[in-house]
Amino acid sequence: MKTVSYRLESKWHPEGGPNGRFTFILFNLSGAPLSGFRLVYTSLTRVNDPKACENATFLRRNANFHEFEPLPGLILEPGASWTFTVSGLHRPAKHCTDGAKSAYLTLSGGEHVPVAVSDLLLEGRVSEPPPVLLPEGKLDLPFALQPWPAKIDAKPGTGFPVVLYPAEGSSIQELEAVSTALSLFHRLFESGHAPFNLSISPQGRALRFSHDTSIAREGYALNFAANEITLCYSHSAGRQYGLTSLAQLLHGARSQPGTFRFPVSGTISDQPRYGWRGCHLDVSRQFYPVADVKRLIDILAWLKLNIFHWHLSDDEAWRLEIKAYPQLTTTGVLRGPDEPLLPQLGNGAEPVGGFYSQDDIREIVAHASSLSVEIIPEIDIPGHNTATLVALPDLTDGQEAPDSYHSVQGYPNNALNPAVPFTYQFLETVFDEMVELFPSAYIHIGGDEVADGSWLASPLAKKLMEQEGISGTFALQSYFLTRIKDMLTARGRKLAGWNEVAHGGGVAAKDTLLMAWENPTVGIELAREGYDVVMTPGQAYYLDMVQAEAFQEPGASWAGTVPPAHTYGYEAEGEFPEELKERMRGVQACIWSEHFLSRGYFNRLVFPRLPAIAEAAWTPRAQKDWHRFAAIVPLSPNL
Repeated sequence: MKTVSYRLESKWHPEGGPNGRFTFILFNLSGAPLSGFRLVYTSLTRVNDPKACENATFLRRNANFHEFEPLPGLILEPGASWTFTVSGLHRPAKHCTDGAKSAYLTLSGGEHVPVAVSDLLLEGRVSEPPPVLLPEGKLDLPFALQPWPAKIDAKPGTGFPVVLYPAEGSSIQELEAVSTALSLFHRLFESGHAPFNLSISPQGRALRFSHDTSIAREGYALNFAANEITLCYSHSAGRQYGLTSLAQLLHGARSQPGTFRFPVSGTISDQPRYGWRGCHLDVSRQFYPVADVKRLIDILAWLKLNIFHWHLSDDEAWRLEIKAYPQLTTTGVLRGPDEPLLPQLGNGAEPVGGFYSQDDIREIVAHASSLSVEIIPEIDIPGHNTATLVALPDLTDGQEAPDSYHSVQGYPNNALNPAVPFTYQFLETVFDEMVELFPSAYIHIGGDEVADGSWLASPLAKKLMEQEGISGTFALQSYFLTRIKDMLTARGRKLAGWNEVAHGGGVAAKDTLLMAWENPTVGIELAREGYDVVMTPGQAYYLDMVQAEAFQEPGASWAGTVPPAHTYGYEAEGEFPEELKERMRGVQACIWSEHFLSRGYFNRLVFPRLPAIAEAAWTPRAQKDWHRFAAIVPLSPNL
């Protein structure tokens, strides 16, 4: 372990500016004097006013990247500290993760050295214990099933079989399904006892399969008897979900026999509430290795979620290998002090990168497919494209003034220009490679958070708007996305996007799926306009949101505080009129990665809220029970 030579501490004070101020203290622990340096930190609480600092000079900012230097003549002796204050903030700080996420020094010779960062302290706030996220659980039926099934009428037994094994006469496909379910269990619970065996076990119980075309595609039925269990299904997905339920039941009874039991008789008749049961993962802000992505997909399958929405590009990095444009995954992924992309969101002195090769993609898609999980890839266009434009500068209008607009995250001129012909050539090529990698019905094109005012300083864009008789950013976005939809249609794919795709006239509603994220009422309005809708409002289903008011709690807060009880109790159908409910395709969790600097943060924020959304996606409203959920969810695996 390296010795910490420098440490940055920070406090937020409510006074000192419209949104308060930061006090930063840099400690020199190196044993040598320090002078002629610059300090960089990354923070989601951005500085808007470069003059609003004391005892330091503000040098530059790029989105979350902030650079300062001390006033001339400062020599920081060993053990001494330098204090400076920064106001002019774009919002107040509310939680410990609203301060500096990373820091480094650039020394007089150009060398970059890391600086350790302490948690932000908020003036006037006292320390509180971690919140109690779950109540004491309560079970009416002692079965470890999650999500809870649509119908259950089963009697708990006093014991449980050692294993379940396929009855004589099972087909090769049924044997393979048992093997797949067994492998999934072993990956998620490495020290757990296997729930299945392919050969007969005298201490086990036979599992007989029955094909029944009257059962829904993702549905299944289980009939329990003393000597045999029958699993009825019509399609492979339903068979998998039935096997997953059996594995959950046996795992719960074996691991907590005082709480959970295995059925000795009775039935379970089950099918999902919604067809779209999704989980999104942003891999642009932070990179997740292949093994982590596959494990998350395993968890989705265990929770009977069937969509993995893979957010592969954003301002911070482009993560998908495109053979025709290798710059995207060389220049377009490297963030560092001397790289074209500056450090952001917790990166420091060391450059960071990471991308998924096309072989990685094929491996992950095949893994997901074997578990009845469909991968919906997303490249976010036209906004959120800083990394793309740095990698491929020919995509810009060279006559457009720099910094003519900024995104909500603070990136200048970050949208692909609809008036640059190369934009369409580039995207045609990207889609050609994507459809070979992803067999999904949809390709998600983002369409979110294009800054009002984008392209208005571009001579090429002005000329295009005159030719097309349109005005304003969002009308031009609509023109652009309509062309993108035509590209996807020509490739046999449908367009999915965030709710802003509907701005400025939108695109044709047929074969378009939009995700309502800004607030719950947006989904209803989209349905009225004829769009199919997936509900994923930040106020309930964004898993980067804080779970309690205490300042020590990590996470974002723009959508409010989202405790697991709220996530579980939220009803996505909300005020949907009856005639619009058919437009609501389902629900989705979103994992945005700005705050996920460690596995610990990931697991703390994602669980137990991801299982709560899985139950909302599967279990009928009348069968939901918060206290039962609280009793069972501790058995769920995490990353």
